[in-house]
Amino acid sequence: MKYVRFGETGLTVSQFCLGAWHLPGSGVNDEFGIEKVDAETFGRIVRKAYDLGINFVDGANRYHGRMSTADLDHVGNSEKLLGAVLKDYERESWVVATKVRGPMAPWPNGQGLSRKHIMWQIRESLLRLDLDYVDLYQIHWEDNTTTNVETLKALNNLVDRGLVHYLGESNHSPANVVEFMETASRLQIEGFASMQEPYNLLERRVEGETLPVAKKYGMAVMAYVPLAQGVLSGKYLSGVEAGSRASYISQVAGQYLNQETAAAVGGLLEIANEKGITLPQLALAWMLNKQVDLGLTIVPILGITKVAHLEDNVGSLDVRLTGDDMQRLEEIAAGAKLGPQSY
Repeated sequence: MKYVRFGETGLTVSQFCLGAWHLPGSGVNDEFGIEKVDAETFGRIVRKAYDLGINFVDGANRYHGRMSTADLDHVGNSEKLLGAVLKDYERESWVVATKVRGPMAPWPNGQGLSRKHIMWQIRESLLRLDLDYVDLYQIHWEDNTTTNVETLKALNNLVDRGLVHYLGESNHSPANVVEFMETASRLQIEGFASMQEPYNLLERRVEGETLPVAKKYGMAVMAYVPLAQGVLSGKYLSGVEAGSRASYISQVAGQYLNQETAAAVGGLLEIANEKGITLPQLALAWMLNKQVDLGLTIVPILGITKVAHLEDNVGSLDVRLTGDDMQRLEEIAAGAKLGPQSY
């Protein structure tokens, strides 16, 4: 495993982060008709990740594991499952990240980035995770009803109390991130160590305005959907399989599943075959090289449902790509057609 510095902090994390949004399904539905997570398989994945050297795991208070957007009957499930596995490890051997913002209750203060909601949800997340603190606490998306000053001061209070070690943001506009960071500088308080954004070989919109903001402020970039919801595994070239993300996240089809994108993925698969590697390894190796080109720390978040997939993904660390390879990959990927974001 390769380890990288987390932005301009002193924190060291593995080059890959294990994600807790898309977890293995059990094939059994609960009383609400929602598929349950296969907790045993998830535990094996976490343990294999640790054995491979991954020390970084990312979740959110809202995640269920088998739902794109969890309802109030299912929020918190992912944190509970993760906490049950992490209890078997020395706490300091893991870097644990979670998020706050989304609906967690039906009452007026049941969501948002107010001081009240943040103070409530850090307690709830720690209970679900069965931890005394989280390493990285991220604001999941924007809340235009709360001032950035209130949010920052509430988050800094958590840092001062030892409940959170580092702060991060996810899915915020570049302008809003700048406002947060400039406010933190003016008040001489903690700003964000990281941003979390969708980024992969097909979806590179953040390179325009978002990633330059990360570079300006020394923020690490946590790249979610690094395999484009599984599209860059090539699995959808032959249709949508039961249990795949596209089988229960309807927006995946609108974003990625079209003839142009399929042709691009087919071209990328040919290159992977030429090199004797898998398509996921090729796509992840591109991202690992891209962080050098961009002058940023980029940590892909891996959504894993099978141990074999994890082992394959980590194998991308051994893939070597030349400048010509990178150019060729980007030229092929440019032919993909992207619809609206599904997350």
